[in-house]
Amino acid sequence: MTHTELRAVAEGRVLLPGDDGFEQASRPWNLSVEQRVAAVVEAAGAADVAATVAYARREGIAVAAQPSGHGASGAADGVILLRTGALDEVGVDPEARTARVGAGAKWGKVLAAAGPHGLTGLAGSSPVVSVTGYTLGGGLSWFGRRHGFAADSVRAFDVVTADGEQARVTADSDPDLFWALRGGGGDFALVTAVEFDLYPAPALYCGRMMWQGHRAREVFDAFLELTAEAPDELTAWFGRVRLPQAPSMVGIDVAFLGDEAEGRALLARLGRIGDLAVDDRGQVAVADLGDIAGDPTDPSPGRGRTELLTAVDEVTAKVLAEEPVEPMFGLQVRHLGGALAADRPGVGPSGPVTEPYLVYMFGPAAEPAQAAAVGARQAALAEELGGVVSGRKPYTMLGVGERAEQAFPAATLDRLREIKRARDPHGVLRANYPVLG
Repeated sequence: MTHTELRAVAEGRVLLPGDDGFEQASRPWNLSVEQRVAAVVEAAGAADVAATVAYARREGIAVAAQPSGHGASGAADGVILLRTGALDEVGVDPEARTARVGAGAKWGKVLAAAGPHGLTGLAGSSPVVSVTGYTLGGGLSWFGRRHGFAADSVRAFDVVTADGEQARVTADSDPDLFWALRGGGGDFALVTAVEFDLYPAPALYCGRMMWQGHRAREVFDAFLELTAEAPDELTAWFGRVRLPQAPSMVGIDVAFLGDEAEGRALLARLGRIGDLAVDDRGQVAVADLGDIAGDPTDPSPGRGRTELLTAVDEVTAKVLAEEPVEPMFGLQVRHLGGALAADRPGVGPSGPVTEPYLVYMFGPAAEPAQAAAVGARQAALAEELGGVVSGRKPYTMLGVGERAEQAFPAATLDRLREIKRARDPHGVLRANYPVLG
């Protein structure tokens, strides 16, 4: 089946295998992930999304939405790949402290619009990730310790259902679907726009400190001291980096919802560590949050693995701070807790997450042998961490080859599956990590 009929139902560009530009349009952000899709539809608007879904249901084929290609898992073979990057409108209501954004809007654009009003959304480390894809997976923010998962701040979704119908979904209009979309992975309807709360950010103190790699254990011990008593307004990430032809480095990234004087006082312990090579901490604009971690802004091949840690003991500290990371590029330990761990009313499928730390390991995967070596090192380190690995993983940070079952407690997964069967009994919609996969 060639799906040439799609060109008659969609206003946006439709690309089929063999067309110029098809290979480029079908690639995910992680270039090591293969997805052999049947067609690519670059939606011009919500009407194109609805028309594509209606077509897919008639033809017995699935649709997968990837605004920017982040989070691809390799589960998109044979589907119609829906690119919603053109739906990138951003509107901010400073009085209501809310934003309404299209499915293709990226966090950098949203923060640039919210910042002049002294407001921020619950963005993660990358400015080029789509707000919608990030939020459907829960969304771990710099400010999650203060305000919880990004998904829990959503007020409404504009969606296309598995029947190809457009609808507005709120807690009142459709509580089951609303709950599932707030962190359940997007397997239940295709979102075309999302409305969410913004939060006051009159001052932000953020940045990175880095030392030579031989300081790793000292820096990690200081990180543990800092996070043991950190206020919810402060988020700190410990990281080790070893890039090719470069010395090993260790660093801490911080984001603080407060002014510089208070931030420096909170981080005074770090300032006493010798041989500081980089220190770019300072008062920053909301629009510059995406610069803290220096995440790549161009697609590349890589392999990541995330584990949640129930504690950090001496064995854990030795593994994370002293064991070799090669052939990986490095690892990162994120402090969680705060509102992320709270069992609050209205929390979606993502939380609460009671583990206090998350470790993320990452490395290159330009070719199969390299990917295998990186994966083996990640598995070995996870094994060495032993009993402090909880086994659960945040949906938003699942890796290639992992499954939705690893992201949710059994009762939550059962409810998500019931909603999936009720809303999409024919399997028209395909998330990156399907709950019925």
